[in-house]
Amino acid sequence: MSQPGSREAEHEIAISAPAAAVYQLIADVGNWPRIYPPTVHVDQTPLGEREERIRIWATANDEFTTWTSLRTLDPDALRITFRQEVSNPPVASMAGTWIIEALTPGESRVRLLHEFRAVDDDPGGLKWIDEAVDRNSRSELAGLKRNVEQAQESGTLFSFQDTVQIDGSAKDVYGYINDAGLWPQRLPHVDSVRLTEDTPGLQSLEMVTRAQNGSTHATKSFRVCFPDRRIVYKQVTMPALMTLHTGCWTFEENDQGVAATSQHTVVLNTESITAILGADATVADSREHVRNALSTNSRATLAHAKDHAEQRR
Repeated sequence: MSQPGSREAEHEIAISAPAAAVYQLIADVGNWPRIYPPTVHVDQTPLGEREERIRIWATANDEFTTWTSLRTLDPDALRITFRQEVSNPPVASMAGTWIIEALTPGESRVRLLHEFRAVDDDPGGLKWIDEAVDRNSRSELAGLKRNVEQAQESGTLFSFQDTVQIDGSAKDVYGYINDAGLWPQRLPHVDSVRLTEDTPGLQSLEMVTRAQNGSTHATKSFRVCFPDRRIVYKQVTMPALMTLHTGCWTFEENDQGVAATSQHTVVLNTESITAILGADATVADSREHVRNALSTNSRATLAHAKDHAEQRR
């Protein structure tokens, strides 16, 4: 039953995949930055066999925000209930349910239910929440459908990483990557940067980089920064060969100093391969091109971070 002053919303979508497979994809929050466009990063803490706390960093109405939710998983009924433990204004409370229903052995329906209230039942706040829930729910369901149905498209999803050993401190290496506003002065492949950080640790990074062939690419990313340990990010504006690019910088201290790693996960945009790489280009060609471009920039950034940290010893 709804609480006084609360509002309910329901969204649904049909997906050409078995219900159990769809449930599993939703249950594993590690998938969320890949399948849900608004989600940048999720941390997961088990509280029991079917209970957990998750912290989500995501965009809502083009604003970057974070909240904590409690989830109860029911794999037998293919249901997941959630309730925000810590909400940000204008949200006073938020709860809901994922319901996955089998239509046929190979097709399912996903229903996403929300119930929410605004702080002080403010009409303006309620309108903002309503719009954010509607936009994010439609985006999440569409992303889920696209991800599941394209899962059989071989080779379009891949991950890789580059690691550099640095004789320095994790704090100095982290600081170099964190201070992206200084990259145009520090990194030859970065032409310009616009970095905003209204909330400590939550960054919006707009950047123009230059490829080896002289072409430039404008990107926009949201970054979540965990001091001296890691920086996770998701590109929301990216080059045409990709439909998804998420990444993580990690800084692990060891006996030789710190191992600094740049990790990337990419989904290729198969519709643009021939237009960009030529009529005979394949998915494999696109993978090699994208990996080379991203690795070249990552290795260059890590090399400069290495010089910076080792000079500060």
